[in-house]
Amino acid sequence: MKSAQGKAMYLLVKSAITGSLGGLLFGFDTAVIAGVISALQIQFHLTDWQKGLTVAIALYGTVIGAIFSGMLGQKLGSRSALRIMGVLYVVSAVGCAFAGGWWMFLAFRFLGGLGIGGSSVLGPVYIAELSPAKWRGRMVGMFQFNIVLGILLAYLSNAIVAHFMLGAIEWRVQIGVGIAPAALFLIMLLSVPQSSRWLVTQNRLDEAHLVLQRMGSPDSQAEVDAIVESLRAEGGASRQSLFQKRYLFLIFLAVSIGLFNQLSGINAILYYVNDIFASAGFNHISSNFQAVAIGFGNLLGTFLGISIIDKVGRKTLLLAGAVGTALCLTGVGYVFHTNSHQKLLLPLLVGYIIFFAASQGAVIWVYLSELFPTNVRSKGQSLGSSSHWIANAIIANVFPVMAAYSKSIPFFFFAGMVVLQFFVVLFVYPETKGRSLETMGQHLGLHG
Repeated sequence: MKSAQGKAMYLLVKSAITGSLGGLLFGFDTAVIAGVISALQIQFHLTDWQKGLTVAIALYGTVIGAIFSGMLGQKLGSRSALRIMGVLYVVSAVGCAFAGGWWMFLAFRFLGGLGIGGSSVLGPVYIAELSPAKWRGRMVGMFQFNIVLGILLAYLSNAIVAHFMLGAIEWRVQIGVGIAPAALFLIMLLSVPQSSRWLVTQNRLDEAHLVLQRMGSPDSQAEVDAIVESLRAEGGASRQSLFQKRYLFLIFLAVSIGLFNQLSGINAILYYVNDIFASAGFNHISSNFQAVAIGFGNLLGTFLGISIIDKVGRKTLLLAGAVGTALCLTGVGYVFHTNSHQKLLLPLLVGYIIFFAASQGAVIWVYLSELFPTNVRSKGQSLGSSSHWIANAIIANVFPVMAAYSKSIPFFFFAGMVVLQFFVVLFVYPETKGRSLETMGQHLGLHG
């Protein structure tokens, strides 16, 4: 009996790790650009606007990937759709490393963006639909943990490669490191099961029953029956439209959490962290290692957040994190506004990243994966993720131009947005911890 339980737990953990590996690639691909953007600007003679586009082009791909991956996941199942994302990651990493010109680099970065956007939707949905309610926050939190691990690995590998001073091929090696985890992700996806909940939406009840048994369900038939009943209460068909009056509140929650996540400035800081330190007087090598320190802070904050998310709740984490991030962002704005106390820049940014990672970073993908009922879950996750990526792309494209005009204004703006988020969360957001996906609809008022 213990052996059977062990096998079930192994499969559950393996499936969750595989789904969350998409997060590692997501983090690596979005952050690796921080260490190569200056070299690319020199290599391809880029203006500030072209520099912003080089960073943002992957994000425009993520918007499209996020929008359409929900429908793809609903049709093929999140596991099968993730395999397509794995192929895009591999092709993008190879293409960018060997790109012969700026336009070719943009094209392959865009393909990688499609994979990032798709995995940001499909990975959390896949994990959430496999996980027991009492562990779901921590298991979906693995996706965010892998994002920040990917970011740290990108900063660390950039710093290590830069240490060898490889000259003109340095940026190609830094980008090419991503080929290995992309290939691993694709291989692991060949040996994990489909989501039992998706199988039920396709009326493949026997297969769903078998998957639940393999995952260690004490009563797989009762779980299948509960999913079927939940689908019936939600309106039945898996092709049901997301844009209905009954889902308007959930749509607001999904879109707002995605927008606020980016309006905090997180990815502008992660993408341009080397430039931010350089503008404060730090040299190239120093900036690379400052980025690594921020990557470690990100990892620490995420570990803290996902370890307590199922205990303290999603809403409490968002509120506490908003206070800390607003204070740190205000401090960074003050450093640049006064052009003084530059030594405070690193601790302020590390503090910011810890507060963000332990709150918004840990919560967003969990919250999005919980809000919507099974028959529109991938579409709802897609909508929330799309709002996140649209805001991300716009901010990443505009940030270099704004920073050239004023180094401090972007950080004061981000601080203001975090304060606004605090009050929206306080007065509007419901708590979702500890509830099964089948009872969430009733908690959020969907079943009348």
